[in-house]
Amino acid sequence: MIALLIGSALALVLSLLGTPLFIKLLVKKGYGQFIRDDGPTAHHTKRGTPTMGGVVIVATVVVAYFTTHLGMWLINGGAHQGPTASGGVLLLLMAGMGLVGFLDDFIKISKQRSLGLRAWAKIVLQGLVGILFAVLALNFPDSLGRTPASLNISFTRDIPWLDLAFGGTVLGTILFIIWSNIIVTAATNGVNLTDGLDGLAAGASVMVCGAYMLMGIWQFNQSCGSVKVPGEACYEVRDPLDLALLAGALVGALIGFLWWNTSPAKIFMGDTGSLAIGGAIAGFAILSRSELLLVVMAGLFVIISLSVIIQVAFFKLSGGKRVFKMAPLQHHFELKGWAEVTVVVRFWIIAGLCVAAALGIFYAEWVLGS
Repeated sequence: MIALLIGSALALVLSLLGTPLFIKLLVKKGYGQFIRDDGPTAHHTKRGTPTMGGVVIVATVVVAYFTTHLGMWLINGGAHQGPTASGGVLLLLMAGMGLVGFLDDFIKISKQRSLGLRAWAKIVLQGLVGILFAVLALNFPDSLGRTPASLNISFTRDIPWLDLAFGGTVLGTILFIIWSNIIVTAATNGVNLTDGLDGLAAGASVMVCGAYMLMGIWQFNQSCGSVKVPGEACYEVRDPLDLALLAGALVGALIGFLWWNTSPAKIFMGDTGSLAIGGAIAGFAILSRSELLLVVMAGLFVIISLSVIIQVAFFKLSGGKRVFKMAPLQHHFELKGWAEVTVVVRFWIIAGLCVAAALGIFYAEWVLGS
């Protein structure tokens, strides 16, 4: 538990102090945000604002995670467990998606256009990262035979009758890779679409990651022992406390970044940050065995993603008519006359309610199952 506090605090300090230094570097190089002409006119004043702030978020989490483990190892005289397989594969997913986003951002900035990576290139790169994560997550069993991920689809824990290995391990592995990539794609796109107003995505992500931190602590305290007692409502999660440490570090990094990203933003996270955060959130859902609960936990991201799907589908089916003034949903309310800060705060409230509902479901399942 001490490690979790150290990791979160360290990430907060590094992000809070590191972000302005990164802003100065970006300004010096002239790496500013390109603003779409078809967006709200109020956003044109943001043209040139430094972007790619996700670099700070990812770097801060990685440094805080490994520094915390090193510090605990020194404090405990080498008796500390150290980084885990679950922590490693989650960092791989987060950093890998962040790298794809960085390439996308860099192309946009260097060529001063709204299109970064070609769609096919982005899909291929994200797919490669997702596949690597899924394959590695099914390996590295601990002393009890638990791997970071499992072949069961999960809600608040693995659902026994939703076993992807019903046709054999090979088929189960293939189905898991597909299922895992669906989750990762949905989460990364959800955060990416939400990242349209100052502080919106960062603030909502703080709440989601904070919830996964609490869930990790609870799962650690209620973890199944070496001997499974029939009817025991425990959790078969490989490294819950290390996942809580990573979630805490991400919360700290996001809060430190949000200090500079809140309206008026001095820096944007860019695709570097939104894809990395989305990848991390998907990783938390998969590794904490709470995949389907993610729909509730990330409710704001789901709502915003649905607004885009509805808008595009209705536009094509109706011959050019629209449901919303503009999609994603946050821009619809901007065009209705809401101030940007008003939209952000109200959407944060929605995000908080979704997270509270998810935690309530998580705890209620435990109470009913005990």
